[in-house]
Amino acid sequence: MEKLDILIKNGTILTMDPENRILEMGIIGIHGDTISFVGSEENKGLESKQIIDAKGGLVLPGLINGHTHAAMSLFRGLADDLPLMEWLNNYIFPAEKRLDSDFVFAGTLLACAEMILSGTTTFCDMYLFEEEVAKAAKQACMRSLVGEVLYDFESPNYGPAENGLRYTEDLIQTWEGDPLVSIAVEPHTLFTCSPELLSASHELAIKYNVPLIIHVAETMNEVNDIKNKYGRRPIEHLHSLGILGPHLIADHCVHLQEDEIQLMADNQVKVIHNPESNMKLASGIAPIPEMLAKQMTVGLGTDGCASNNNLDLIAEMDTAAKLHKLASMDTTVMDAPTVLRMATIEGARALGLGDMVGSLETGKKADIIIVDTNKPHLTPLYNPISHLVYAARGSDVSHSIINGRLVMEERRLLTLDLYDIMGEVRAKSGRVKKWVKP
Repeated sequence: MEKLDILIKNGTILTMDPENRILEMGIIGIHGDTISFVGSEENKGLESKQIIDAKGGLVLPGLINGHTHAAMSLFRGLADDLPLMEWLNNYIFPAEKRLDSDFVFAGTLLACAEMILSGTTTFCDMYLFEEEVAKAAKQACMRSLVGEVLYDFESPNYGPAENGLRYTEDLIQTWEGDPLVSIAVEPHTLFTCSPELLSASHELAIKYNVPLIIHVAETMNEVNDIKNKYGRRPIEHLHSLGILGPHLIADHCVHLQEDEIQLMADNQVKVIHNPESNMKLASGIAPIPEMLAKQMTVGLGTDGCASNNNLDLIAEMDTAAKLHKLASMDTTVMDAPTVLRMATIEGARALGLGDMVGSLETGKKADIIIVDTNKPHLTPLYNPISHLVYAARGSDVSHSIINGRLVMEERRLLTLDLYDIMGEVRAKSGRVKKWVKP
């Protein structure tokens, strides 16, 4: 066997493969950017340039944050405890009109640091100045699927609305073939995008075989608005435009009827669940168990820091599992393995990356995290998956490897200067205070 670049040993490996195999005292070999070996410590004779001792901890695929707005880390706590439309129209949209590329780059670097430190290795982003988001993700060595937010009104980035699709197409062409950064087409919502813009976005996504990502049915106000405008509910509206399909990733999907869920399932639409944001904005509880019952692919997201207010996907797992148990009054709903798969392999499949990441299998890209279980709140350990969902914290992640590169070692970031980033963000927050008076 060729000499490995990294060998991880002395950990319990949660493969998240089709059999959900758990390998106690397992080892993982990495060559270049790829997992070359997953097995037990009985396999001898492996040589490696670097050996990482998991110290009895849990080794699992890096987490997949299926929906966020990374640069909104600079709006964390800006305007809390407000209705969604008031929050958007009176605070977020006015602040966003003043954004520039430096602001977005700094905010994204901060978000990348937060995500790496809490176990996320891949994120999907929708925001402004997405070229800067891509550059920041690349600098952090994070895997990302990013897309410029498109809507009918003028953007502080690309100007008139008609320029948005051209900007997106340039992004697709610029980042084509990049090992870490992928591009999606991302119209904002059904109430900020005309049918013409939605259809043109769909056509662009089909042309380049990239995902199409939209916020869908997040609030009842949105549902009523679409019904009043078009005489149809949101999913029916998308269906009438011929947009439903396996390339579509629908974020939130809180207010859906049974026939809409069936229509989505029939068309293999993917969904990203954002429970903490939906709770904080009082948007409602998405019918995720019903979607899973129809074998839909559902991933997990944090949404942005202005509506969560963190990017900790381990905390999001805990919330997702408990929220649906309460909503259904059924303790068996959204069990720990289901939720962990949403944050790993199902999240990867939702983003179209399931053949590349999301599970620890030979031939897949080496996106791996280690969770230190030598903590009071993780002792004793009877069920590692249950512990991850109900007891672990993002701060328990000790190591992170992305695309075969060690990006965090013993809680120390290796690709980012955290204190420089925080200093830059604090300086920029002074500008935000002048833009908006909470």
